[in-house]
Amino acid sequence: MILTACAGSTMAVGAGVGADRTTVRSLAVFAALVLFAHLAVRRWAPMADPVILPCAVLLNGLGLVLIDRLDHAASGAEAGSDAGHQLIWTGIGLVLFGLFLAFVRDHARLARYGYTCGLTGVVALLIPAVLPARFSEVNGGKSWILLHGFSIQPGEFAKVLLLIFIAAFLVANRELFTTAGKRFLAMTFPRLRDLAPLLLVTFVSVLVLVYEKNLGFSLLIFGTVLAMIYIGTARLSWLIIGIIMFAVGAVIAYYLFDHVRVRVQVWQDPFATYYTTGYQISQSLFGMATGRLFGTGIGAGQPQSVPFAKTDFIIATIGEELGLVGLTAIIAVFLVLTIRGFIAALTTRDAFGKLLGGGLSFSLGWQLFVVVGGVTKLIPLTGLTTPFMSYGGSSLLANYIIIALLIRISHDSRTAPTPPPRAPQAIDEAKTVHVRVDRSARGPNGS
Repeated sequence: MILTACAGSTMAVGAGVGADRTTVRSLAVFAALVLFAHLAVRRWAPMADPVILPCAVLLNGLGLVLIDRLDHAASGAEAGSDAGHQLIWTGIGLVLFGLFLAFVRDHARLARYGYTCGLTGVVALLIPAVLPARFSEVNGGKSWILLHGFSIQPGEFAKVLLLIFIAAFLVANRELFTTAGKRFLAMTFPRLRDLAPLLLVTFVSVLVLVYEKNLGFSLLIFGTVLAMIYIGTARLSWLIIGIIMFAVGAVIAYYLFDHVRVRVQVWQDPFATYYTTGYQISQSLFGMATGRLFGTGIGAGQPQSVPFAKTDFIIATIGEELGLVGLTAIIAVFLVLTIRGFIAALTTRDAFGKLLGGGLSFSLGWQLFVVVGGVTKLIPLTGLTTPFMSYGGSSLLANYIIIALLIRISHDSRTAPTPPPRAPQAIDEAKTVHVRVDRSARGPNGS
């Protein structure tokens, strides 16, 4: 909270607006919301990891400051109060965070509703696809629900629901994934009937997102599902199969969809089409180059020259005004948040919690990699937003649900009773154990 207040004050001075009443009032409201979230954790998850929530709040606060800075930089018809709207969404997200902790006292119970969550997630993805364009299309992508000035992106919530389903499905069928199947080329391929529900939900989700031209979200879902399968089975063959499937799908998408080819061409040389399709990424690179090592200072740059600076390209704003040092620090905060989530998943004793916590943590880190990689031209631009920092209510609400789940898993892992030691079994009651001898490891004399 102190860092957010310092950043807000610096922004107000740098932008030439001073610490007006609106800024002070916004910081006070944000502080009250953070206090509420802290008290909710102390009341309903007191043993949870104390680092997870502060990391999320810090990123959220800095995002509010940067959105407010871009509001002040805009002029004419582009000027608005997006920071105020984002603060309202922050309040709703933190209240939802507290309610989730209050009503979900045991994360393992979510496994009972795995198939329900999977079906609900697929339906949530289908709604924008079947709606008319005027009710679902924004900037060429059909991934929204637009009703009388209200907009929501159901895919953000579908992501959480699908991860719950995948974790529950893998736990229920873990033995089939690790033992059953046919071996070919030193890899074990699972039986199709065992894999059918997972493949159905995953491919329907990806196909819907491709139809909606939301390819970044498709990459996020596919990568997270593949990571969860690897966590659940510990088989390298799954990663190889997944990478091959992704490569084949990427080639097919390149030849079938014009917008995919455009993004690849822009990634190869954005300056060749600077005045058309390459303008956005080119301006982003110019801005980060201007920031250099320590940045121009909050309020002293020109991040508004980058299109969609509040959403897809807020990383470029950070790079310009906070420099490489500031951008690295924010990436480090994301890294700490992701690692703490993995620690919570590793320390819990139930398999569902391990898979769900690992999948949620990976999704945060994977999304940041895809966003930063696209903005810096490491990979083609995907259109994903930065968690907690970019403008958008749907993403913020879904990410606070993820944080609530990680905190619940962390609390349950630290409060679960230690299992009693297993009593020694009498030798005459012990079961027969078959021992397999590796003959290839024997020496030349047979020993």
